[in-house]
Amino acid sequence: MNPLRNLCVLACFVAVALATNSYRQSNSLNNYDDPSNWVSISEIEQLPTLKDVTLRRLEGLTVDEGASLLDKMYHLAQFNRIFKPEYVPESSQIKGYFVGENGQKIEFNLDNFVQTAKRQTNFGNDEVTIFIEGLPQTWSQANKANRKLIEAYAQRYNLQPYPSQQETDEQKSNSDEQVEQGRKQNQEQEDKTTGDLVVISLGNVIGDFEQYVTLNVERIGEMIGQRLVELTNEVNVPQEIIHLIGQGPAAHVAGIAGRHYTRQTGHKLRRITGLDPARLYAQPDNKLTGLARGDADFVDAIHTSAYGMGTSERLADVDFYPNGPATGVPGADNVVEASLRATRYYAESVRPGNERNFPAVAASSYREYKQNNGYGKRAYMGIATSYDIRGDYMLQVNSKSPFGRNTPAQTQSGYHAYHQSWKQQQQQQRSFA
Repeated sequence: MNPLRNLCVLACFVAVALATNSYRQSNSLNNYDDPSNWVSISEIEQLPTLKDVTLRRLEGLTVDEGASLLDKMYHLAQFNRIFKPEYVPESSQIKGYFVGENGQKIEFNLDNFVQTAKRQTNFGNDEVTIFIEGLPQTWSQANKANRKLIEAYAQRYNLQPYPSQQETDEQKSNSDEQVEQGRKQNQEQEDKTTGDLVVISLGNVIGDFEQYVTLNVERIGEMIGQRLVELTNEVNVPQEIIHLIGQGPAAHVAGIAGRHYTRQTGHKLRRITGLDPARLYAQPDNKLTGLARGDADFVDAIHTSAYGMGTSERLADVDFYPNGPATGVPGADNVVEASLRATRYYAESVRPGNERNFPAVAASSYREYKQNNGYGKRAYMGIATSYDIRGDYMLQVNSKSPFGRNTPAQTQSGYHAYHQSWKQQQQQQRSFA
């Protein structure tokens, strides 16, 4: 990290604060929408430098403390566009792997991605799921969450034997008939579900917070989108079987990849899923960027740290808010863990038999959901989400695994249109657990 860059950023912060203080003294109106009004000079002086904001530091803060720190840095950055989308790793630096039929990793980088795909037997004959990791695997919680998702798909696609589990005393007491029934159900799942799993380890080229906030999601999304175009043109993989899953900042990369694919081919990918889409600190001037509805035939997003690492913005055809828009979710001790819960929830839904573990109800606020005043069609968050639902969906989750309530969504008694602006809803929902 360049020390001069830190000083420049800090100087911009102080200048913003001084200008804000002068504005407040000369104008009695408190413009809440002006992001500079959210941070005082004393708060700016306490902000760490970019090099000091790490996953480890965020892990050591409570959920609210971490969210407060990120919130201050985000809003000041937006005021003066301090961060520019300058970080673009070379395509050869972005690595990944295909999960083989026996669970082995077949490695590639973006330069030889298509050539590696050509060597895979029967690649693209069934579903193709591409998971773009958004956080470095050197961090244990990211490694665990991503491993859970990869193992779940490996089980679903029969790419390796089911993971062995220690039998509990209760399980040992099950009758032979129950065991045989379970084996038959597993065999039926094996007979009907196959697919290909690809992992792109984008998170591993994000070395520090400066690279995280200045990541050029547009350029990286176009790189990956072009590889998808080549998959269709050179490997004959049809767009209707491709499902992109993006984690954190990679959710926006996935959206742009889908957009690029459509521009080049005239067709849309089947589905894009955003797992706690991140806030975009650095955006190109005069241009909207990031994940958005329309990037695929169906776009869904799961927000588990809406006021922390993630964003509360409605980005997709359907946006899920477990326990409502908040800094975190039950059981998460910090904002990074809260953000990764979206990956854990989705992984749980992928495992055969768990597809409907997360029933949800359309509602315009968590309070409305809790008061049974939601409206519209019920849905299931995760792999079983129906492609015909639209809007914001609320649900409750458990603090520990299994996270899904696995029960029918509560009956909702009323219908309420979206009569409030989203900003008003955000202000109201900040106090909800």
